Amino acid sequence: MAEMTIRAATLADLDLVHRELTDVIHSSPHYSDHFKQYEAGRLNKTFLKGLMSIDPWHIMLMCADGVPGGAMVSGPELGAIFRYWSWVFPSHRQSKLALFGMREFDAHWDNTRFHKAYTFVRPENDVARMLLKRYGYTETVLLKQHIFGQDYLLIEKFYTRTDAPYDSGYVGRLGQLKKRLKTLVGG
Repeated sequence: MAEMTIRAATLADLDLVHRELTDVIHSSPHYSDHFKQYEAGRLNKTFLKGLMSIDPWHIMLMCADGVPGGAMVSGPELGAIFRYWSWVFPSHRQSKLALFGMREFDAHWDNTRFHKAYTFVRPENDVARMLLKRYGYTETVLLKQHIFGQDYLLIEKFYTRTDAPYDSGYVGRLGQLKKRLKTLVGG
């Protein structure tokens, strides 16, 4: 059995993650062509670099025997962590990386920075729904015609959060300024 590990992505992983992410977006049977075009355009390398500059763990790589076999892309959203995409690469689809990744994602992020994790799932995506339910996520509401006219389920899991500052996760120009200031003051 392969040894499974998880790690934060590095800039050296960016081409692999972007290529596999673009592939899973375009090959998924659950989304409209309009959504696929939009999502693949939005989650470009610049967007992914921005997430990594906030925290490299926003792109987690699931590995089997040290070889990346899946990824999870997330970002801070108003005090919660939004899971943009979570998938296993075609080369590792027969492994247990998805189950391993679910556990590790929650173990890493349930650390008082966020009050919950959440994602959107298409109602007919039974595999994702089952996996999320197995790890304690709840289907909160069906959002009718939510994204480009398609229905989505809001699925969430509440985390343990003490009275600590929220992770604001600055992106764009504000994120660049924050990063530059942090470098200047030695942080």
